[in-house]
Amino acid sequence: MTSGSPGGAAVERIGLKHGAGGRAMRRLIEELFLPLGGPVDGVGLAAMDDGAALRVGDRWLVVTTDSHVVQPPFFPGGDIGRLSISGTVNDLAMMGCTEPLGLTCAVIVEEGFPRADLARIRDSMAAACAEAGVTVVTGDTKVMGKGELDGIALNTAGFGFTRRLVRDDGLRPGDRILVTGTVGDHGLAVLTRRRDLRIEGALSSDVAPLNGLVRAALDAGGDAVVAMKDPTRGGLASVLHEFAEKAKVGVLLDGPSVPVNAETAAAAEILGIDPLVVANEGKAVLGVRPEAADRVLAALRGHPLGRRAAVVGTAVAERPGDVILDTGLGRRLLAEVEGEPLPRIC
Repeated sequence: MTSGSPGGAAVERIGLKHGAGGRAMRRLIEELFLPLGGPVDGVGLAAMDDGAALRVGDRWLVVTTDSHVVQPPFFPGGDIGRLSISGTVNDLAMMGCTEPLGLTCAVIVEEGFPRADLARIRDSMAAACAEAGVTVVTGDTKVMGKGELDGIALNTAGFGFTRRLVRDDGLRPGDRILVTGTVGDHGLAVLTRRRDLRIEGALSSDVAPLNGLVRAALDAGGDAVVAMKDPTRGGLASVLHEFAEKAKVGVLLDGPSVPVNAETAAAAEILGIDPLVVANEGKAVLGVRPEAADRVLAALRGHPLGRRAAVVGTAVAERPGDVILDTGLGRRLLAEVEGEPLPRIC
């Protein structure tokens, strides 16, 4: 976004698309923030993975941080508190850290925010922590003036150890792509509440901590699990593009195999939005060597959060960096969106 300045020169300004998980956000990070990073013994900022991983003896210390500005703060299936805990636990899990040591939480509240709502958010955070087997070990609280903040914003960070680090760049031709369940639920649940849309059925966010589900997949697949990422902003399409670009492979996505809830599909059709580009907060995408795909799929389906897991694609040597969507009637390139079509959904 640009606008004129008093001197006549164009001034580039930040837009909502720059925080939405697509190409625009990635360019912003690469151009402005990557210079903050430096050499590390492990995975640092330049990797643009779900977190950092620092070598400590024979283990990896995994660290991640995330901010949450979802609007509205309460939505079908969850709220900003559950989202903050789940999102941070999930980022750790995507790098192989399924037993986090602790979380931090900073709460920024607008003057006049209802105390009862804040207590409700706290209770939701506590419940999500219990599900994930982790606690908040330190935090911070700030209050801003009326009109200076839109209700509430949360920042959480997490840390823990793992002996086996999983990156998001490990695919090679022939590897299978698995998704742990239905896609598009979170973003469309938030948007329908925001716009007060009436959708037949129980459209609900999938927000949940996934460390137990991921632990089951890693136990089943071991070293054959070679890539993981949670499809938050930008959805499944964004994750597959990152997989493809980083590993220099193509990804062939079998569209009919991608699980989508009927309510989510209905909302997406009404709004003209593709569920493949919509954020999820309780799903993971895994790249798995072909010989282990069935074992990992069975382990996922044996967990309550993975009952609708599916193999949805294959890494191929052709068209490195691209995602090819097979619709069942033909094939086309699946474009990565410039920015998430639903801003402020996490």
